[in-house]
Amino acid sequence: MFYAIRHFTRFRYSQFIWQSMMEVRMHPRSEGNQRCFIFQLSVNPRARIFAYTDSRGNLVHHFDLPARHRQLTIISDALVNIDAQQSDLGPMDYGIWNELEQLIEKKDYWDMLLPSHFARPSPELEQLAKEIGAIQREGRSPLAFLQDIADGVYRSFSYVKKSTAVNSPIEHALRSRQGVCQDFAHIMITLVRNAQIPCRYVSGYLYHGSENVYRSADGATHAWVEAFLPALGWIGFDPTNNVPVGVRHIRTAVGRDYADVPPTMGTMKGKADTELQVRVRVTPSQAVLPPDEEFASDEEWSQFLEEDQQSELIHAQQQ
Repeated sequence: MFYAIRHFTRFRYSQFIWQSMMEVRMHPRSEGNQRCFIFQLSVNPRARIFAYTDSRGNLVHHFDLPARHRQLTIISDALVNIDAQQSDLGPMDYGIWNELEQLIEKKDYWDMLLPSHFARPSPELEQLAKEIGAIQREGRSPLAFLQDIADGVYRSFSYVKKSTAVNSPIEHALRSRQGVCQDFAHIMITLVRNAQIPCRYVSGYLYHGSENVYRSADGATHAWVEAFLPALGWIGFDPTNNVPVGVRHIRTAVGRDYADVPPTMGTMKGKADTELQVRVRVTPSQAVLPPDEEFASDEEWSQFLEEDQQSELIHAQQQ
């Protein structure tokens, strides 16, 4: 399935600022059944854009704006193809727990087992673990255990836009029993790591389609989790929507939690209030690149936006 993805972000400042330095993580990954054919990044004001690949394979773009400005607009466009895979993982032997323990003894995947900035234990989390049966393995295979956790988190919380902030600890969602996809992912990651299963945060996009059966917000980024199981590798779970991770989930970056993979992260000089507008559009695409155009992928460029383009963009809050 081919998808055309546009990710629009605009920062407006109450006063002039200068020396903005920004990192952008919007480049879809090319691995497994997913391949990014084209990626383009535009910045207004104009800037020279550089890129590097971090230790987890995420492609990170970065740029510097030394001049004074009161607005910064970032637009990424990507063409991604995701091939369908076998969705039924089938039964898994209970003995896989022993293989997991051997991995832990070898210190493999240690960084995805330890508490992280947003995914850490708390009394509220311990109470939730008791409620949904995430403490005892109870004869379940690791795969069944993970599926039960995803289902338990889904049933225990309501999806409410803007109920938490981007930097909210998971205790806020645990106490109110409502949150957004970022909260659902952090809560499941912490529960899974407590069970000594490596687990990581995945940021990206979700194609909703005309039927829009998902409760997560359309027009925004999405987040889910991946847990590592011997013989299967990294397996995706979407606790926000309680659906299998499949051809509608487009992976952009992976990390220990959101702190590792925000779509935009930067610093600036100057004192100003900031207004953030975000909109994401994911649409099916019939465009298949001819072989000679595949070499034009992963371009980085910068241009000014036309005024009529700016007027068509809709205000949205990223969750």
